[in-house]
Amino acid sequence: MSASLEAPRHIVAASALVRNDQGQILLVRSHRRGWEIPGGQIEIGESLIGGLKREVLEESGVQVEIGRLAAVRTNLTSSIVIFCFEARYLGGELRPSDETPEVQWVSAERALEMISHPAIWQSIQDVMAGAPDVIYRAYRVDPYQLVESHASH
Repeated sequence: MSASLEAPRHIVAASALVRNDQGQILLVRSHRRGWEIPGGQIEIGESLIGGLKREVLEESGVQVEIGRLAAVRTNLTSSIVIFCFEARYLGGELRPSDETPEVQWVSAERALEMISHPAIWQSIQDVMAGAPDVIYRAYRVDPYQLVESHASH
């Protein structure tokens, strides 16, 4: 079977823009992408929400309540579809992990200053805007290039 006739395969991931009672945003620093919001790949047999709660806990040490779906993005370079949700801090103490050596609460303005990956920055900007519609963006990386953008109505 040629590569063009293979069944489509996409990696499904989720991330959460977590806010605490003071309005601060939870950021984690990964080795590959620098500062970002917590999240990661959803495992086979795992629900999107369950997997996202697991990833946030593993990467930051905190429990969250997942809120609305705010943005979806597709990394066309690596066939990853990422669902980005709003979330609320419920409890737990910040703690780093092997994957995320630094974890901290920061202001929204500081969060945007700390994030250097353009797709992650755009996604967080989209979620923080609080638009009532889910925003979709498709992009390629190395270099970053926005391919498609759409807001649902």
